[in-house]
Amino acid sequence: MDLSCFKAYDLRGRVPDQLNPILAEKIGRAYVEITGAKKVIVGYDIRLSSPDIAEALSSGLMAAGADVFDIGLCGTEQVYFATSHYKMDGGIMVTASHNPKDHNGMKMVGPESRPISSDNGLNEIRDRVLEPFADAAEQGRYEPLEVMSAYVDHLLGYIDAASLSPLTIVCNAGNGGAGLVIDELEQHLPFEFVKVHHQPDGHFPNGVPNPILPENRAATADAVIAEGAAMGIAWDGDYDRCFFFDENGRFIEGYYIVGLLADQFLHKTGGGKVIHDPRLTWNTLDLVKAAGGEAIESKTGHAFIKQRMRDEDAVYGGEMSAHHYFRDFAYCDSGMIPWLLVAERLCQSGQTLSSLIDARIEAYPASGEINRTIADPPKVIAAIEAKYSVGAKSVSHVDGVSIEFDDWRFNLRMSNTEPVVRLNVESRADIPLMEEKTEELLAEMDRLNKEG
Repeated sequence: MDLSCFKAYDLRGRVPDQLNPILAEKIGRAYVEITGAKKVIVGYDIRLSSPDIAEALSSGLMAAGADVFDIGLCGTEQVYFATSHYKMDGGIMVTASHNPKDHNGMKMVGPESRPISSDNGLNEIRDRVLEPFADAAEQGRYEPLEVMSAYVDHLLGYIDAASLSPLTIVCNAGNGGAGLVIDELEQHLPFEFVKVHHQPDGHFPNGVPNPILPENRAATADAVIAEGAAMGIAWDGDYDRCFFFDENGRFIEGYYIVGLLADQFLHKTGGGKVIHDPRLTWNTLDLVKAAGGEAIESKTGHAFIKQRMRDEDAVYGGEMSAHHYFRDFAYCDSGMIPWLLVAERLCQSGQTLSSLIDARIEAYPASGEINRTIADPPKVIAAIEAKYSVGAKSVSHVDGVSIEFDDWRFNLRMSNTEPVVRLNVESRADIPLMEEKTEELLAEMDRLNKEG
């Protein structure tokens, strides 16, 4: 049996050769046997294969004795929400996020929506799939569960509705599931939504919903300009990430959104801890300190960030990859809460999104994440560290290597999910220096790679 769909954090693979209903049924049985879960939330995304895989998964869960609470077509965060809100033993979302349309997968959580990944149960579930199964003495039952209304009420709890004023907002669901939530929220908000690629459609007629790809941004940017909108928002297919465009249609790097949300949230909570990743840090550190909070660095990746948030009881956590985590959302990531907070900020401040962001880009210009395919990543990273650590102010190994000087810094790390090395460079109010050091590092990486 091909079990290559089991990855470090979740399951993803081609349908039907790497993931299919037969395997999904076994995964459901193995999930119950390994976790002991008795009550499990199941949801699925807009992919054409998702309903069949979710149905087979549910059959396996019930055959192993667990009750299935089916929340139907949804986003990953609704599985997180339902699992914690209704105090279930676990939840499984059938989704392949922004993978190609012939792929599917699963994201699994345990009680309180704690992530299940390779270091706390996912590998055991994978191994158990290979063994024979016997039906439980008592089969589990099946129950549809409506969560949209409770979920929407929860989302609206993050903002002060009385402080909102009319705004025009472009929203691009990428034919994923986000449009269904926007339609519900629209009834409670004074905003006019310009809806782009709005209808859920697993054929992905406008391409796979992944706004991080530059070629997927034009539809949102063009609509913002054409409609004179205050901002644009675009989501991936299961809408656990959201991406922002200012009123000029400019795509905003996720790094600057982390700082903006940290600032907004700390002013609401009157302080608290904020978790951030090590790739780009200075802007976040500056804003968190100014807002009376405490910034704490964590290894990149949702399992690491969520655990650190629990350990520190942090109010908010953000990654430059557009994952944003909230304590009151079971420490999980949401693609809906961030844009509500940014819209609230625009209404309350009377400022444009570009004016809020421009000052931060000026203060801490950044390269954005640059990926390089390298034959021997550990060797290249070690050589870069050896060269640049001489005379450095600090060297950190929280995730890859971060090397800091007085007026610039960089992080170089191996991807957790792809065979690439990722570089991020930033400076203090010096764009030419940031650009110069970025080019210098890339040239050095290319030279080391050629040398082998």
